[in-house]
Order: sequence, then C-alpha cells, then structure tokens
Amino acid sequence: MTAILEQPMHILLVDDNPNNLKVLSEAIQGYGWKTLMAIDGESAIEQTEYAQPDLILLDVMMPGINGFETCRRLKANPDTQHIPVIFMTALSDTTDKVKGLEIGAVDYITKPFQQEEVIARLKLHLKLSHLTRSLEQQVQQRTAELSQSLQELQTTQLQLIQSEKMSTLGQLVAGIGHEINNPISFIAANVSHIEGYTKDIFSLVELYQEKNPEPDEEITELIEEIDLEYLTEDLPKLLTSMRHGVTRLKDISLSLRTFARGDISCQVEFQIHEGINSTIMLLKHRLKANEHRPEIQVIKQYAQLPPISCYPGQINQVFMNLIANAIDAFEELNRNRSFQEIVADPNIITITTTTDPSQNMVTIAIKDNGIGMSPEVQARIFDQSFTTKAVGQGTGLGLAISKQIIVDKHKGTIECNSKFGEGTEFIITLPI
Repeated sequence: MTAILEQPMHILLVDDNPNNLKVLSEAIQGYGWKTLMAIDGESAIEQTEYAQPDLILLDVMMPGINGFETCRRLKANPDTQHIPVIFMTALSDTTDKVKGLEIGAVDYITKPFQQEEVIARLKLHLKLSHLTRSLEQQVQQRTAELSQSLQELQTTQLQLIQSEKMSTLGQLVAGIGHEINNPISFIAANVSHIEGYTKDIFSLVELYQEKNPEPDEEITELIEEIDLEYLTEDLPKLLTSMRHGVTRLKDISLSLRTFARGDISCQVEFQIHEGINSTIMLLKHRLKANEHRPEIQVIKQYAQLPPISCYPGQINQVFMNLIANAIDAFEELNRNRSFQEIVADPNIITITTTTDPSQNMVTIAIKDNGIGMSPEVQARIFDQSFTTKAVGQGTGLGLAISKQIIVDKHKGTIECNSKFGEGTEFIITLPI
C-alpha cells in the first residue's frame, strides 16, 4: 500500500471508548498510516475540517450527536463531503446499516474488531479514495486543457474572420477607389472648365446687350422663352453645387481608403481622429434626418492626440462597430417615440478623446444616450455569437472581434458602462 501512495495517509478514529481507539491506533500505525483521534461527533467534525484526513472510522453509538448525525453533517459540508466514512458498530440490524450507507458512508466494520478485516477494508477504501482523487485531478487537468484549446480555437477563428473581412474590404475599397477616382478627377476638371466657359459666354451676352440694346423681335422672344435673367443667376449656383458634390465624392473616397487601409502585416503611425472622422463620413447616410426622426447628433470632444502605432484598418473597424451599434440602439429606442418626442430628447453620440502622457496611453470614449443594456446582456456582449438582434441583422461577432483587435492585437483595453434606459459608453485605451 505504501508503494502505491506517495505520502502517508491520515485516518481519523472517532470512538467514545479509549480502549477501542488504542487498539485501532496500534493496528493502523503498523502499516505506516498516521492516526488522528476524536471521542465525540463535535470534535470529529472540527478535526475533519481542520486536518482533512484521508478516511474516517466513525463509531455509530456515541454521546452527544451520534455517528449518523456526524456523518450527515460531514457530507453536507462541501469541504469534507469527499472524505470516505466507514462506520464502526455493534449493531447488526440491516436497517441501521442501510441508513448509514444512504447518508454517505462507504462501508461498515462490525465490533468486536477483526484486525485483518479492518486492515483489508482500510486498504481497499484508501486505494479507492486515492484513485478517485487521481481521476478527478486528471479530469480537471484535461478539462482545463480542453478549455484552453477551445479558447485558442475561438481566437484563431476570430483572427481568420477578421483577416478575411479586412482582406476582402481592402480589395473592395481598392477596386472602388480605382473605378471612381478617374471619373471624379475628370468631372472636377471639367467643372472648372465649364465655370470658365460660362463666364465667357455671359460676358459675351452682356457685351452684345450693351452694343445692341434693341435686338430684333426673334432674339427678344428667345430671351423671354429661356428666361435669360434667371438662367444667368441660376447656372453659377448649379455649377457650385456640382463642385460641392465632387468634393463630397472625393471625401468619401478618401474616407474609404483611410477606413480600410490594408497595412495588416505591420503597425504604422496613425492619427486616431482621422479614423473616427472617416468612420462618421461613411455612416453619414445613417446619421442624417429622415421621416421618422431628426438627425443623430455627433459631438466630438477631441484632445490633442499624438499619432499612435497601430493597424489603422482594424482600429477603424472597431470604431465602425461601436458607432453602428449606437445607431442601432437609437433605432430600437425610437420605435415607440414620436418625431416630436425625439426632437425634445434628441439622439446624441458623444466621442471624447484624451491622452495620458505619463501612462503613454490614449483613450477614446464613444457614448450614446440610447436604450442601454441590462446587466445580463452587458455581461455577455464580448462573447462570440452573442447578439440581441433579430436573425439576419447581425452575427454577434462585432464586439468579440473588437475586443480581440484592441486587447490582443494592440495590447489595449475596452470596457463597457451601460444602464438600461440611460445609454451605453465604450471606453478604449490604446498604447501610444
């Protein structure tokens, strides 16, 4: 037995008869086991909690609390319920034996003791206890290994999804940029020429009117038909609107390139505010007013931030996820509100940036006054595939990927503060 177990086993002997304790102790010590002793149930419970023996030999008939009650209390305590208990009794009633087994005992030894029987039963149950503990340890170890493997697999899956999304987005943006940049440049250049040509034509018309103040009837009729005065006033406005539209297209194209920069393989210097502004530009269509609500206000409270070393495309994806989620929260909140109620309590997204040079960190806080989250939802928002949206409206990966980008890829932090009915704030810290 000693060869099987690496350290001495401790056995607690509980009996109100000192002679029984002496006999058992002498027999047990001959096999290298250590003995502890108690003469009543209360002290047995106290010693068990303190010393954590490997096995308990427990007398049934004792003053105070008997062996059955002592066993019941030991089995009710999570710290002692795993310790095997063998009853010692002079009772031969089967009912009593069944009762003891039902409350958690593993075996019975009948008085008067037969030393060979006692030793044989102790060897058996100590070995079973040892094997049980070994098996439990192996199960715990294997469970921990499987949990770690599952976590690594989930992380790898997120990385693959993230890489695929960024790669696809980068290719898409590059294609769009290539397709629209040339037409935009062409239109912008031609608008400038058209403005010049228009000025020349208007100058010619004015000169003609000065030289020929009384044109013939056909020219007069045509001037009235085309409303030359209105045309002279409105055409420059149309050209100005076209120029603004071209500028807007250029801004969108630049925002796309800024948002989905393809520098996945290495970190580069990046100005965080450029990423936030490009994200807002791309979400402009969701922020502007419609027939159901006024425009969602975006308040920028920017500090002077230094450029940070990061993967810009991935950081911008985090901004996109958080701001888009805020807009989704407003849509849910506004379902049961009238246009006038929303005007009185408008939808506002506040983006605040700060820097802490002493910690070499920048902080970005994105806050909304939307519907907020319950504590149960807030506790799970970064879990993979957890989403509160209806089927087809989201995969549940947005915030899980955001956390991986901030924490794993950039060694930063992302926290969520939310209260149902009051709104949500995400706070991101990134090393400079």
